[in-house]
Amino acid sequence: MKKRLLYVTPSFQSFVKADLQILEKHFQVRVNQYPWKNKQYAPLYFFLQFFAMIPATIWADLIVVNFGGYWAYWPTFFAKLLGKKSVVIIHGTDSAAIPEINYGSLRIPILKKICGAAYSKTDLILPVSDSLIETALTFDPKIRNQSQGIKILYPNLNPNFKVIYNGLDEEFWSISPDIQKEENSFLTVMSPSQLTLKGGDLIVELAKEFPTCKFYFAGVGPEDLEIEIPENVQFLGRLSPETLRETYQKAQFYFQLSSFEGFGCALAEAMLCDCIPIGSNTNHIPQIIGESGFILTKKDLTLAIDLVQNTLYIENKEFLAQAAREQIIQNFTLKKREKELISTLNTLL
Repeated sequence: MKKRLLYVTPSFQSFVKADLQILEKHFQVRVNQYPWKNKQYAPLYFFLQFFAMIPATIWADLIVVNFGGYWAYWPTFFAKLLGKKSVVIIHGTDSAAIPEINYGSLRIPILKKICGAAYSKTDLILPVSDSLIETALTFDPKIRNQSQGIKILYPNLNPNFKVIYNGLDEEFWSISPDIQKEENSFLTVMSPSQLTLKGGDLIVELAKEFPTCKFYFAGVGPEDLEIEIPENVQFLGRLSPETLRETYQKAQFYFQLSSFEGFGCALAEAMLCDCIPIGSNTNHIPQIIGESGFILTKKDLTLAIDLVQNTLYIENKEFLAQAAREQIIQNFTLKKREKELISTLNTLL
């Protein structure tokens, strides 16, 4: 008989769906979810969740909460009250407070208190990278408080941590012999609200300096931006996973110039599709890229121009592209995450 697991999440990103598929193979799973993005209704959802959690916690053998947030308080509270085990998976915004770039849930006082209460009650915190525990942000000169992470923002908190990296499906995110790379093409993926966070502003400036190269933005449309766009920049809008895969397969280079990045799933997806990565020197990005790409040390246009210039003239592009895919296969597969996640959860039962 499978153990019963209650899964609490505010949203269903691709990595959330991947985790759910893993958990449903090993547990009886029930999902608790409200549309918490509608912030004006957060008090209502908080009230409704209180009553939903009582029978749900009684039913469950284990509670898994995805992201720290308002939705994490009652699950961890009732788990502690009723003697059940709980874990919280953290991804980035729930371990940062960076007002200069309008990022991090913990820059909001009430949300910081609620997250802190949940982190103190849970049995285990599962960050998707080491940098969410403690890191120094030296990439973006705008950021004044460079020290970030759970240990920094909650110095009196002594939770248990186990880092389990995100995992990617190397069979889905793959190369295609029927699709040729577009020479000197650069791709990045972000939502409209992430333009500054993920370095989209810098990438647009780079496009102006390299008019013969093509720059593609997935996940965002031209109507979402209030900046001058050069002719060699194309906005693709939101794409299905299949169309995004084809877009990765066509691109020669992939930009991940984030000022803060909890992990970098899109970066890893692109690398599995033989994109040569160009990443920022922040969080876990250099470890994801390894020796298969390039790291920009500072968010600085002059440095970025020099770096892109160098990438255009390298002779071993095919070798680097293959190395990028191999880097993810060796370190960040979905199978590896499944093995570590299930093993860790079973130790709590």
